[in-house]
Amino acid sequence: MEPLRIGVLAVQGNFREHTKMLRRLGAAVVEVRKPEQLEGLDGLVIPGGESTTFMRLMRLYGLDAALAAFDRPMFGTCAGMIVLDRNHLGLVDISVRRNAFGRQVASFETDLDVAGIDTPVRAVFIRAPWVEDVGPGVEVLAEVDGRPVLAREGRFLVAAFHPELTDDTRLHERFLDLVREESRVVRA
Repeated sequence: MEPLRIGVLAVQGNFREHTKMLRRLGAAVVEVRKPEQLEGLDGLVIPGGESTTFMRLMRLYGLDAALAAFDRPMFGTCAGMIVLDRNHLGLVDISVRRNAFGRQVASFETDLDVAGIDTPVRAVFIRAPWVEDVGPGVEVLAEVDGRPVLAREGRFLVAAFHPELTDDTRLHERFLDLVREESRVVRA
């Protein structure tokens, strides 16, 4: 079986860490900087970084429209979650509050109980957002202090934290499972 072809948006942010983790899991990774690089991908990761910069660069390179038209699974982490929300690209029915946990000095790590995973997942929050509001089709998978920080809506998985900054591959594995699940549906 051929490896999954997963793109990682590489215009800004910590895309290298996602690339490394996905390759470790056997995916063929493409660093995406131009719209045409989305062709033939099975899924896409939008990493953490700075959401305003992401949006500006995506508009500049035509990636905003290309991502809106991309019909494969996406995994947005930290700024990537913000980019996907209803106030930016409008692909996930959530509203996100930027830097909700505080400034850089308020960054923290914690163990999260995640729906469908038996043992806690270590989560790194750096100037992290949280989900303020979820639409009816959004499944909240983890919370911190009653605030959603991990959610799924259909082919989208979003996290307010940085799973790529730990050695725990389970959330990336969950994303690859989502990609496989969606591929079967599309090919059927």
